[in-house]
Amino acid sequence: MNTKSLVTLSLLIGMGAVLHTVMPGLFLGMKPDMMLTMMFLGILLFPNLKSVLLAGLVTGVISGLTTSFPGGMIPNMLDKPVTAVVFYGLFLLFARYGKNTVGAAALTAVGTIVSGVVFLGSALVTVGLPGPFAALFLTIVLPASAVNAVVMAIIYPIVQSVLKRSNLAEPA
Repeated sequence: MNTKSLVTLSLLIGMGAVLHTVMPGLFLGMKPDMMLTMMFLGILLFPNLKSVLLAGLVTGVISGLTTSFPGGMIPNMLDKPVTAVVFYGLFLLFARYGKNTVGAAALTAVGTIVSGVVFLGSALVTVGLPGPFAALFLTIVLPASAVNAVVMAIIYPIVQSVLKRSNLAEPA
């Protein structure tokens, strides 16, 4: 892991933190997690285990600090590293498809669903949920999955071309 990749990952996570902070809570304090999109983008651009673990840990802490979910620090810190590793595994499993825009968007949708299930499950065990699991899944996780997939479909080709021209990273 070199300095350029660390700086690029930190910029992506920083942009995700801003998006996560300004996103309003929609249903019972839950809000779509735009940091996931940036974490997934970082994993797609720097697909190595060290970068994945670092992005997952840092995203978990920052997401936990900026969450509007009551008691959401611990579930976020559990959710993001697990989701990062699962997303990385899916990326490796479907590497041929994950290197194009449609594949990246599909992986992002699946990764967001994994994140939502892990977050809600860990919140249920650690701090409790403010509503039924199914209601939170249907009203927050599934719409967030669609939003994150659309956002990834828009920004992935842009970031790939910028990074290719600037030599900051080899696009995946």
